[in-house]
Amino acid sequence: LHQLDWIDEKTRAVFIQLTLYNPSVQLLTAVTLLAEFLPTGGIYTTAHFEPINFYTFQSILQLVCTILYIFFIIYFMIIEIRLLFELGLKYFHQFWSIIQLGIISCSLGSIGVYFWRFQETNRISQLFEQTNGYIYINLQLAVYVNDILTFLLGYCCFFSTIKFIQLFRFNQRISLFAETLKYCAKELISFSLMFAIVFISFLSLFYLLFVSKLSSCSSLLQTAQMLFEMTLMKFNASQISGADAFLGPFCFTLFMLLVVFVCLSMFLSIISNGFHHAKENQKEDQIMLSFMLKKFLRWTGLKKLNQTEIQEERDCRMRSQYVDSIDIFSNRIDQLLEAFDKIYVDQQVELLRLEKAGV
Repeated sequence: LHQLDWIDEKTRAVFIQLTLYNPSVQLLTAVTLLAEFLPTGGIYTTAHFEPINFYTFQSILQLVCTILYIFFIIYFMIIEIRLLFELGLKYFHQFWSIIQLGIISCSLGSIGVYFWRFQETNRISQLFEQTNGYIYINLQLAVYVNDILTFLLGYCCFFSTIKFIQLFRFNQRISLFAETLKYCAKELISFSLMFAIVFISFLSLFYLLFVSKLSSCSSLLQTAQMLFEMTLMKFNASQISGADAFLGPFCFTLFMLLVVFVCLSMFLSIISNGFHHAKENQKEDQIMLSFMLKKFLRWTGLKKLNQTEIQEERDCRMRSQYVDSIDIFSNRIDQLLEAFDKIYVDQQVELLRLEKAGV
């Protein structure tokens, strides 16, 4: 390249792009090799491989499932549009409405990007057929479209997984989890803002003090990673102490006190308070569903009782059959008073009858 004057002393980077095709698995691979000439005289090399499979539907089952999924998305979209017209702006105040909009938008976007990729696939196929593969085919646009489709499908799976929490809302544990987050959402948002301010302040402190002394503080991203590891109690204290005899232990101690002990304690307190509130206000239908499911598993024999559960069931039966006299004392008193009232009323009626008869 240097002899043919492709590169000289002013060259800063050399890109080598090639396309590989494996006919046995029908897989295309876009390869990009980069050699970057640094101002210091060194060469920094990177390699990037992007495998692409344009054959999405490899069986009839995949095609049928995709068509059914599209019909479901259209059905849910009609339902959400009706709810939007009925509720107005209140529709956007509901958390599950936002999740549903995320699923619908990502799904529709995936369908549109898929047709875009299908068009790009036809263009590449026609070019390959015309040239018999003897020219270089640039797959950068195809790789870009494929990455967008992958991102949209990933977000669609993310929103759909969160949607399962609503589908499993009758489960007692999942319901407690959702109600806990719902109750302490405002407190968590306020705590997140406060924690972000504190964390960014320590991020700036560690980066400016130890950028030239620690490899883990060579960039803001690596410094943030180190601080998160310190929050999880995964750190190397000797490395920080070796960076500076006074500032290292001082900053480390200050971070542990403010972030680990104070901030995390506040976070656990918020979650604990929300959990107790959600447990006290637990809905009755969730308890009934758990009871019905437990009884169904016992009747069908899918779940066998252990000795503890058998003993608890026997105790419940004995408690239901045993009646304490103190518990029924108030009922007996009420019955006695009702009997006295009845006798008194009967006597008054009899006296009135005798007076009318002149006796």
